[in-house]
Amino acid sequence: MEVAREEHAGLHRSKRSAQGAVRGGEIRGPSHLRHLHRPHVHAVRQRRGVSKGGHAQRQHPRPGLHERPHLAERPGRRAHVAQEHQREVIRKGGGHDVMEGSRRRRPMPLVYVSAPFAPPRSGCIVTGRRILLALALIAAGVLVGLPIARVFAPDAPSPAVGELVTPPPAAVEVDPIPFGPEEQEGSPTAPVEVPELRELNRMFTGVAERATQAVVYVEVDIGDADPYAYGAHTTAGSGVIVSPAGYVVTNAHVVEDARRVTVVLDDKREFAAEVVGRDPTTDLAVLRLLEAGVSGTVPLPVATLGDSDDLALGEWVIAVGSPFRLTGTVTQGIVSALGRSPRVIQNEVFIEDFIQTDAAINQGNSGGALVNLDGEVIGVVTAIATLSGISEGYGFAVPSNLVRRVTEDLVAYGEVRRGYVGIQVGEMTAADARERGMERIRGVLVSDVYSGGPGARAGLRAGDVLLEVNGVPVNATNRFQSRVALAQPNDRLALTIWRDGQMRELQTALVTSDDPGLQRWIAGGAPPAEPPASAPMPAPPDVPRAQATDYGVRFRDLTPEERRRFNVTAGAYVENVEPESAAYQDGLPPGTVVVEVEGEPVASAAEAQAILADLARSETPALLRVRRNDGITAFYDLLSPIAD
Repeated sequence: MEVAREEHAGLHRSKRSAQGAVRGGEIRGPSHLRHLHRPHVHAVRQRRGVSKGGHAQRQHPRPGLHERPHLAERPGRRAHVAQEHQREVIRKGGGHDVMEGSRRRRPMPLVYVSAPFAPPRSGCIVTGRRILLALALIAAGVLVGLPIARVFAPDAPSPAVGELVTPPPAAVEVDPIPFGPEEQEGSPTAPVEVPELRELNRMFTGVAERATQAVVYVEVDIGDADPYAYGAHTTAGSGVIVSPAGYVVTNAHVVEDARRVTVVLDDKREFAAEVVGRDPTTDLAVLRLLEAGVSGTVPLPVATLGDSDDLALGEWVIAVGSPFRLTGTVTQGIVSALGRSPRVIQNEVFIEDFIQTDAAINQGNSGGALVNLDGEVIGVVTAIATLSGISEGYGFAVPSNLVRRVTEDLVAYGEVRRGYVGIQVGEMTAADARERGMERIRGVLVSDVYSGGPGARAGLRAGDVLLEVNGVPVNATNRFQSRVALAQPNDRLALTIWRDGQMRELQTALVTSDDPGLQRWIAGGAPPAEPPASAPMPAPPDVPRAQATDYGVRFRDLTPEERRRFNVTAGAYVENVEPESAAYQDGLPPGTVVVEVEGEPVASAAEAQAILADLARSETPALLRVRRNDGITAFYDLLSPIAD
């Protein structure tokens, strides 16, 4: 029989939710018994002989609830009655089918709470209400027990005022934290070695250790320059010990106006020092440590000066000094450039042929050492280029070869004695190289030669291109100056020059600065060695000519002989300049060749006349590039003949 629909509706009514009753053989129990498992129903049906459709008729139907009014009127006993009825059903086998009228109803499914259902041996089951009651008792015991345990627990000692209370450490065993990769069977445990890097590291550390011993801290008392200033009037820099006798090279600006100099070594030894000599031209100076080399004293550490000509771009270097009075500071960088002339030497005459480096250099590094990886001093740190006042990666050092030369003179004479060639040089341009048939820009251009001087006696002429000095290329004027500065007076120099489309070798000997003829030439009183501008040479009458009437100049085309003599391939020969004309007043000499006008190349006399005519009409000045017969290129700015 089916479970009555009336039972399903009644279970949802609040008034009968907890009631268990029997109506015409129908079982109705409390709502918490509805969630049990169906295997029990299947077992019960087997014991009761349920038919294939799952239905069987009860043989002894129990009276319904309407036949027991005393239970309906006493709702407090409904749950008890339902529980008793359920236990009775279980004892009898538990299966049940219900018949109400002619309709069959399916019994409610039963679900296990936890474990698979097994009928209790005592003949009763543990209901959900009892489980809730047991849990409630346990919770009540915990809540009541905790306060009681606290009351009877021994009191902990109270901390004193200001005492830091540290909780006891938790008794928890923590496994040690492994560091590094996990070791695997057969894998090496030692770190991977890179021999090249280890060797490089040892090289750097060894060089730094040796270099710092020979680099000193220099403190200079400059006296009462400002009597109202607070504190001692001192400046500081660095220096390099270059001799066991106690000679120290530093910068000239470090010991300028020095009244007292103190030198402190890396091992904390302190010496008073005197200034042996200064050379503002190269910004170098030499000090001598007093009481150095006295019997019983520890020998001084001495630096080795290397050959700065062997330096290459990109070579690693180390700067050692005392930036911001931080003695023994070592920084590392590379050779960024060679032969720099940033015009940092504050002197009327200067020789700058600096090594540029990106090693950090700051105030106090002046006079310190620039060292290569062989431990040799290849430069003396002198200056930096900066906008912020601190290192920005552009430091400059005097090459060691020039340092050696200046130091020797300062120690021997107290001054630097230099030799002179008696020539004046300038930078080469692309036009100069093209006009001389050179494939690329090289060397320096000889612009003036002292008549009777070493250069003139060697055969140098104005217009020659000086390529090498003693086999060393000189592609800038400061490089030429530094090569000459390395030589002593009366030393002979081997000069390589370019003339008439080919290289030539010359020999010359230097003279001292007190040579009378050299002094007059420097002062501007000596006649130049080159001949003056030649007078106009006659030319065949059929050579094309052009008259620049506005400027008072007559041009003609060049002859083959003039092209060779002026070493040009094209141009306009200045055949005549009218007196009191614009060209005459602006100094344009006759007998010269105009090769450009306002940057435009001139190939013939007609082109020169046409360009000048256009400039005159527009009232624009004309800048002429002119080649003289001595090979010198000069510029003449001709004002507009029409402008006031």
